[in-house]
Order: sequence, then structure tokens, then C-alpha cells
Amino acid sequence: MSFYGDKSNHHTTLFGVIVGIIYALTIVLTLEICVALYDRAHFSTFNSVALVAALVGFVVFSNLRRYAIHNVSWTIHGFGTIVRLWAGTFFVVVFSVYLTKSSTEFSRVVMTAWMLATPFSLMLVSLLCRLWALRLYSSKGERRSAVFVSFSDDAQRLAETCLKSKMLGIKALGFFDNRQEVQRFNSTLPRLGSLHEAIEWVQHNPVDVVFVGLVHTRSADIAPVVEALHDSVSSVYFVPESRLFGLGHIQYGEIAGTPVLVAYETPFLGVARWLKRLFDVVFSALILVLLSPVLAVIAIGVKLSSPGPVLFKQKRYGVGGQEIVVSKFRSMRNDPLPQNGEVKQATVGDARVTPFGRFLRKSSLDELPQFFNVLEGSMSIVGPRPHAVQHNELYRKQVKGYMLRHKVKPGITGWAQVNGLRGETDTLDKMQKRIEYDLYYIRNWSLELDVKIIFRTVAVVFRDRNAY
Repeated sequence: MSFYGDKSNHHTTLFGVIVGIIYALTIVLTLEICVALYDRAHFSTFNSVALVAALVGFVVFSNLRRYAIHNVSWTIHGFGTIVRLWAGTFFVVVFSVYLTKSSTEFSRVVMTAWMLATPFSLMLVSLLCRLWALRLYSSKGERRSAVFVSFSDDAQRLAETCLKSKMLGIKALGFFDNRQEVQRFNSTLPRLGSLHEAIEWVQHNPVDVVFVGLVHTRSADIAPVVEALHDSVSSVYFVPESRLFGLGHIQYGEIAGTPVLVAYETPFLGVARWLKRLFDVVFSALILVLLSPVLAVIAIGVKLSSPGPVLFKQKRYGVGGQEIVVSKFRSMRNDPLPQNGEVKQATVGDARVTPFGRFLRKSSLDELPQFFNVLEGSMSIVGPRPHAVQHNELYRKQVKGYMLRHKVKPGITGWAQVNGLRGETDTLDKMQKRIEYDLYYIRNWSLELDVKIIFRTVAVVFRDRNAY
């Protein structure tokens, strides 16, 4: 959201905590107003509801990854995001009331009014929070001057963002580079001189921040500049060239106290892995119990629609690139595989798809047996969709970073699928786009993101045109 956008930075953490508290108080205040406006309700009755709502609201709305404050945005959260997050919060509150068997104590009029009014009060607070943040980070005392030494491609992108967004709190003055002609994304940032001239310039011109771009510059040229910066009060940031690592994302980390740049890593280590697994087991078990009658009806329908087994099983790649067997309700005729063993994806109007199978594919009901894969442990509810082994072997040679999607368990649904990348991947560009979304999910995983994808999956099922 700002110059202090690193997840581990205390500026971002503090800002997120403050915003979370403000949102939680707004949720409680809206409830109190609804109670006050209804003469049959009493404040004391809703104390437990207010407490649960405040706690859940704080957790949901203080997630730092949600903040994307730019000049084109006028709130911290869009109205759609607020409605979605509030719907989840309200569901938890209602579910807790149901579990404690105290639902009869609460006025339905108050609860309904609270449910409808809160998104609008949160929207107002979102606007006020952004105005406050904008004033805080763009004020004269907070804006910091900066120069760029060695104008690498990623340094140029950062400079362009500094020029466009006041929220970053950085005033870019110019750049130093030995190359006379540097493409600058049509920006007006001036070239201040060569790398050698940067040493004298920094010594005579106090500057708050110096960004040092890497890759294009020889160490012999950049070392004197870094040495000179030791004798200054400037903050120094190194900007690594992300394309050197093959993908456009690098994270900072530490291993045993040694700073490292992380290009590829799995988010499911330690506690995170157990939380993910617990969520998968509980959710999939609940789904299978609730939908057991539906599963029985579909099994009968598949059996009656065409000869062959009820389930279609196919080898896919799982976590670590290991082969797994994925189950689906059979939606096609039970034709023998071609002699060459090639697996052909379903296409629009595919004659192999049975009428009942077409309904199953369109509604995604054919995927339901994969919840058994989740319980078994070979799949997750949310993750990159598993591809046929033959497709993996084909695309791993053509799409850079393709196999990185196998650093996590494959999922029944995924970030790519809820962003329109579902169905046939008949072009290389479609597959590349799908991989980009899969890797985004791996880098930005959280339980809240999983829940968001699940909700969006339900919406996609009813309006997806890429299922056939």
C-alpha cells in the first residue's frame, strides 16, 4: 500500500492494527445504533454478539495484504470487498449464536438492520481511513527525497511508481547510470550523471533514500558508491532485478540470521501446514456429509447415462511432482484411450461428453469425489488445479516456472479458476496466464484467501462459460 509495504515492516503492521481496531469499533458502534433505534431491544443482550463481531472484524480487516492504496483509489477497501468480508464476519457471529443456543434472545429486526447497515458504515470509515493515511504519508514531514543509483529495469518501475503515487511518501529526484541512453517508461525523471558522479553528489546533497539497482552494473563500478554511502545518513535499499531469477517476484527473508532473497518457496511450513490441513479435513468432511444424498443421486445418474464406471480416475501430479490418482464423476463415454496414450482435453461441443455429463461439468458437480482426495491427503480444497501428466510434461518445457505450482498440493478450485482461467488451455498464452495466478496464490497464501476463493468459486459455478 505504501513505501512501507513489506509484510515484516513495523510501519505496515502498526497501520494494519490501527485500521483493524477502527473497523472493529465501527462494527460494534453500528450494532449499538441499531439496538438504540429499536425500543424493544436492550444493549446488555447484545454484549456477546458485539464481542465476537469485534474480534472477528479485527482479524479480517487488519490483514495487510488487502491494502492497495493508489491515487486512483478513493477508499482502502472497495465496497465489494467490504460486503464480502462483512458477510464472512456476520456468518461467524450468527454461527456462534447458533452453537450457544442463544439465538432466541436476539431481535431479528436488530440483526437484520445491523447486517444491512454495517457495509455502508464501513465504507464511510474506509474513506476516512484513506484520507487519514494519505495525509499521514504525503505530508511534508513524511515525504522523503530519493535518488536511484544504477537504473535497472525494476528500479525504473519503482521510480515510475514514486512519481505517480503520493501515498509512497517518496520524492524521486533523479538517477545515476553509466549508460547514456536508458529507457525510462516515458517518465520525466532526469539523469543526474554517471555512477562515479553519484559519489560526489551524495556527499554534497543530503538525500533521505538511495535505491541501488543491481544486475546491469559491474561490482567494480557499484562498490565505490556503496562505500561512499557508508559515510552518509541516507537509507540504502538494493533493488534486485527480478527477471534474473526467472519470475517477477522476490521476497526478503532470513535463514539463521543471514539475509537472503527468496525466489521460490512453499508457504506451508510448520504451523501454516497444519492449519491448512485442519481446514481441508474439517471442510471436506462437512461437505461430504451434507452432500451425501447428492453424491448418491449423481452416481445413479452417471450409471444410467452410459455404460462404464461411475468414477473416472486419472493420474495427475501432486505436491513435489509426485503422481497421484484424482477421482471425478465420469462425464464422458467410456471410450478406450488412444494407442499413443495422449489425453485430449474436453472442447466446446465435445461429442464424448454425455448429456448428463455436460450438466455435471457445467455445474462442477463432477469434481465432488475429489473431496475424498482431500481427506486422503493427496489434494487440498484450494490450490493449483492438477493437470494430466502428459500436459505437465508438455508445458513444463514451454512455460517458465511451470513446475513451481507443484510446491503445494493441487486443489479442487484455485485462484486461476475464479479469475476466469477455467476450462481448456488451447493456447500457450492461456497456460502461462494460469501459471501466473497459481504462483500468485502460492506467494500470497492465507486462510482468508482460501475462504475468499471458495466463496468466489460458488459464484463462478453459476455463471462460468468456460465449463463444458
